[in-house]
Amino acid sequence: QVQLVESGGGLVQAGGSLRLSCAGSGRSLSNYAMGWFRQAPGKEREFVAAISGGGGIAYEDSMKGRFTISRDNAKNTVALQMDSLKPEDTAVYYCAANPTFTYNSRDYRDYDYWGQGTQVTVSS
Repeated sequence: QVQLVESGGGLVQAGGSLRLSCAGSGRSLSNYAMGWFRQAPGKEREFVAAISGGGGIAYEDSMKGRFTISRDNAKNTVALQMDSLKPEDTAVYYCAANPTFTYNSRDYRDYDYWGQGTQVTVSS
C-alpha cells in the first residue's frame, strides 16, 4: 500500500504559478499511474492530469498548455507545475495512485490511493 502526501499549495494572484508535489511512501510510485484531481466547494471532483508508468500523459483540456505533470521515480514524487493560474483554478488538489500503471486514466474511480489534498487559491 502506498501513502501520498501533497504539498506546495497556497495563495497566488491570477497569472501566477505554483508547483505542487506529491511524495509517496510505503511503495515505489513507479508501480502506479499517477493522477492529479481537484475539487472546488460545491463542485464534483475534476480530472486535472495523469501520467502513466511509461510516461504517457493526459490533461484536461482547460489545463493544456498551463499545467505540466511530471514524475521523478528516484525521488518517489510526482509534481504538477501550474502556470497562468486563473481564479477558477481555486480548489483542493489531490494526487492519486492507480495500480494499473500503464493507464493514465481520467476517471477518479480507477485510483485506489489518495493524498489528503492541498489548497490552491487564486485571487483575481
